Amino acid sequence: MNSLRSLFATPASALLSLLLGALALWIFLGLARWALFDARWEVIYNNAQLFFLGRLPPEMAWRGWGLLAAEALLLGLGMGHLGARLGPAGLALLVLAAVVVGVVLFPHSLALPALLLAGAYALGNLARRWGLALGLTAIGVGVVLLLPIPIQLWSGLMLSVLLAVSSMVLAFPLGLALALAKAGRLPLLRALATGYVELVRGVPLVSVLFLAFVTLPLFLPEGFRPPQVLRAIVGFTLFAAAYLAENVRGGLQAVPQGQREAAYALGLNGFHTAYYVVLPQALRAVIPAIVGQFIALFKDTSLVVLIGLLDLLGMAQAVLANPLYLHREREVYLFLALVYLAVSGTFSYLGRLIERRLGVGSR
Repeated sequence: MNSLRSLFATPASALLSLLLGALALWIFLGLARWALFDARWEVIYNNAQLFFLGRLPPEMAWRGWGLLAAEALLLGLGMGHLGARLGPAGLALLVLAAVVVGVVLFPHSLALPALLLAGAYALGNLARRWGLALGLTAIGVGVVLLLPIPIQLWSGLMLSVLLAVSSMVLAFPLGLALALAKAGRLPLLRALATGYVELVRGVPLVSVLFLAFVTLPLFLPEGFRPPQVLRAIVGFTLFAAAYLAENVRGGLQAVPQGQREAAYALGLNGFHTAYYVVLPQALRAVIPAIVGQFIALFKDTSLVVLIGLLDLLGMAQAVLANPLYLHREREVYLFLALVYLAVSGTFSYLGRLIERRLGVGSR
């Protein structure tokens, strides 16, 4: 109520609020009219499996959906552990959303997968006693489902998620090590870490991807050429680690020197001081920056289309090249924007849950 009152506190703010409200209403009505009467959404629901699973043959589609369900289970476990548990109303809304998306909007391709993903998320979110066992089971099932799929067939949203998650997992320890080396007392390690971070941050991501794509095989034994997906993961990892190192270094500088001195006074060595005293406070302080870096990394996976990989954006371009779907760019790119928004919003929500759990911004 106070927020609404502040919009009309003065004549100028009231006039500005009315103008912006009218503009927003005009844009919304125009989009709604286009979406309901002019848009041709068959390009989306006829190619839904291509967008999500890419070039997987029909006999392997269940593996792709199972992999995404395992990731939904892990997501539900994480959110449930961080306090965002589903109540009866939330569970009902989740089932309703799955029915609307899978049965109404995509009746021929996503009915069972949508219900599977919703059920996996709900199971993970509601699990309490068996959280660790379910998490390990989901990881194991995901690996078992993924390994038989030829890496050349990884594409669509599945490829985007795998690239982002793999690069995040690999970049975090590398970025942490670079931050500690850059903030450490050893001149050689500090110089190497500083040079690496400044070099990588000084070039665009596209250059790093092409470098990993072209030069990586030169450093490997003759006759061994890693797949394009692995080269892309290496490029994303090297790039994200440099930015992550700067984020963590900022957190290290935010820890008061007295914390280190107190740890040394208690008899802790350098490793224990960093592990038990400095790093927990540093990482807690830079959680928003780390989450933002991970979101940017997921969105940057769309650049792999430049090196010949068909991620979500690449599959969209392949669909638009079909003569049956000429001039359907608005529908396709709006759908892609909604998918990226949903995934990025989920990462952002997880970040807020972690901040609330750790008390970031409070004492």
